Parts: sequence; structure tokens; C-alpha cells
Amino acid sequence: MVVTNQGERYDRMAAGYGRWWAPVLAPSAETLLDELEPVLAAPGTAAVDIGTGTGNLALAALARWPGLRVTGIDASREMLLALEGAMAERTAEERSRYQGQVAFAAELPFDDATFDAAMSSFVLQLVPSRAKALREIRRVLRPGGTLGYVTWLRDRSVFAPDRVFDALLAEFGYEDEPGDGRCGDLPSVAVAAAELRRAGFRDVAASRSTLEHPFTVESYIGFLREFDEESLFDEMGRTERHRFLARLRAGLMALPDDDLVFRASIVYASGRRSDG
Repeated sequence: MVVTNQGERYDRMAAGYGRWWAPVLAPSAETLLDELEPVLAAPGTAAVDIGTGTGNLALAALARWPGLRVTGIDASREMLLALEGAMAERTAEERSRYQGQVAFAAELPFDDATFDAAMSSFVLQLVPSRAKALREIRRVLRPGGTLGYVTWLRDRSVFAPDRVFDALLAEFGYEDEPGDGRCGDLPSVAVAAAELRRAGFRDVAASRSTLEHPFTVESYIGFLREFDEESLFDEMGRTERHRFLARLRAGLMALPDDDLVFRASIVYASGRRSDG
């Protein structure tokens, strides 16, 4: 199944994800928490974090609201283990309000009406059927419960450092690896809202924003080597890898500073479970 492949893929990259990619996404996750504050701040609130990953939402939410309990689910056991490692550095009180479980967004292992809130950061573009996942999330929410999520909007712009990297791949005779399965990027804000309504949510809201993250030459190379293209660099011999990295570094250093700022269109969407 596709979801299993996704879980296995993220098992392999959990460490690199936590170091290089989670920080790129973290500010957008924090903004989502700002939008969910009226719900999550209520004492005794129980929330489920769909695709919790290394904990961008869960860790920040537990620290911000002392009355909140969070259940994190993820298809990747290694991601959950990475989050548990981060939780080990928190207070015993915070740890007592968190639990994690391997599960898929469209097959949640919880009874109907278990949670007051659901949240998700850059996950619902990966599921095989977002419609099914949204219905399943609605099922585990209590009547009036709120779902809020952030994910990618479809964007055809190309990050300038990626162009430099792709050109070197061709020059060195390598094919680019398959993408990350993001065929589910939302085509528009209107579609995000319509999907929530079809899944049975009301008081729906959706808005467009832009994620921005400034890379440096060295952080972009680290992102490639230890996360996004780790297997490619492992495949290279030592001499070839040295030559490739030297050429890559030179190409990146020739770019204007602004070209090293990663920008992508994103959407925030939310809705409440109708009482019916």
C-alpha cells in the first residue's frame, strides 16, 4: 500500500528530517497553533496530531498550554521514536500529557467522538485519499470539535538551488530520484474549503500564505546530503562525491542571496464537526 511505503520512507529519513526539514516547517506550524488557540487553550482539551512527525505541533502545543493533552499518530515508527527522544528532555508533567501511536490518517484507531480538536502540519498532501482522511478525522472529533491544518498549495516555481543541483545531476550522469509523493498538493484555497465541507465540516475557513526559509550554501548542502538526497550521495564514490560537492558549492555561491530563500505557497484550513 502507498501509505506503508510512505511510512517506510519516513522511517529511513527520520533523523535527517528532524535536523533539516522540520525547522523549515516549524514557523508555519506555530502559526497554525496561533489560529487554533481558542480551542487548544481550554483546560482539559484532548487533541490528535495527524502525522505528528518529529513534533513541530505536539511539542510546541504541550509547552504553550498546560491543560492540553496530545495524542500523536504517524505512519512512521522512527518519526515517533524521534519525537519520544525530544519528549524525554521535557518535564515529567509535559510527558504525562502526550502519547504516540503508529497509525494512518484514514484509519484512526480511536472511538467516535474521542477528541476536542485535530491538527496537522504538512501531512494531508501525502495521504492516498484526503477525502477519506478528512472523514475519518471528523469521525473521531466530538460534535463541535475543530480540525485545523496547514499544507502545500500547488506551485510550479522552481527553487534556484534546486536548478543548480539538477543540472549537476545531469552532468554527472545521475537521474533525479522520484519525488516525495506530493501529488496531493492542493490546487487552490477554494478546493481546501470545499473538501472540508464535503467531509461534513462547517464554519469552514481557508487562507493562502507563503512559507519562507532562508538557506545558506552550507545548510542547503546539508539538507541534500543528510535528508533529501542522502541515498544519492551514499551511492557516489569518495572522489566523485568530492568533485560533485565542490561544483555544487561553487554554483550555489554564485547565486544572489535572495535566491537562497526558499518560498512556497501554503494553505491554512479549518472547520468544525457538525452536530449531525
